[in-house]
Amino acid sequence: MSRLLLFPLVILVSSCSTLGDKIEFPTEEQPKVQETLLQSELRNVSKPTRKPTVAVYQFTDQTGQKRQNSSGGTSFSSAVTQAPSVYLIRALKRASKGNFFRVVDRQIIDHVTRERQLIRQTRQSYEGNDSQKLPALTFAGMIIAGGIVGYDSSIDTGGSGARTLGIGGSREFSVDTVTVNIRLVSVATGEVLLDVITSKTILSTAYSGDVFKFIEQGTQLIEIESGVTQNESVSIATQRAIEQGVLELILRGSQKGFWTLTGEK
Repeated sequence: MSRLLLFPLVILVSSCSTLGDKIEFPTEEQPKVQETLLQSELRNVSKPTRKPTVAVYQFTDQTGQKRQNSSGGTSFSSAVTQAPSVYLIRALKRASKGNFFRVVDRQIIDHVTRERQLIRQTRQSYEGNDSQKLPALTFAGMIIAGGIVGYDSSIDTGGSGARTLGIGGSREFSVDTVTVNIRLVSVATGEVLLDVITSKTILSTAYSGDVFKFIEQGTQLIEIESGVTQNESVSIATQRAIEQGVLELILRGSQKGFWTLTGEK
């Protein structure tokens, strides 16, 4: 009995080793600050002679795509983040190490207005006047618009595998794509000055090995399976697509003369 069990186990281990790298179980990690992924390009782009002020009103998921589950159906969860504006503002603020854009967040304009009104009322009630006037709100000459406009699931799938005498292994892959649109709109005229579309693939891979044997003269079944699946983060892929779009926006704006780069980083 022990010899019969040992033989398929040895073959299983050897077959799994040919499918990919050694399987390592993840361990607990401490929280960390996420750095910009395009450090060498976006962070080190030349700063302009004068920082343009841009406003962000709305930058959302416009696809309505739902996440696919393992059984092939759809779930109630969205396929992409519902707050892509977080990555957009982050990319704008970190361009040229924070020396390129002045960013105005108009998504919370109602909250800012109410808070300023509360400050005025408090000063009038307790100080009797409003001698210390609040500074004027910063206005922007351009608006950043757009959003996530596409999410295509399983645009490329495939795999390979082999089995002999009940012992086999396989590897599979699947590729999704997220597409982002970023537009630069003039506040003075409403004209679309620049339009950029970027996309990023999202790769998922799976490696597995299995043993399917009858022992004890065909009266007892032994089945052993082992595998690992790796899925690229959709949020990070969306972030990288947005950052690439901001970088392309900067370069095209420089070519059209909307701002002048100093050559300093």
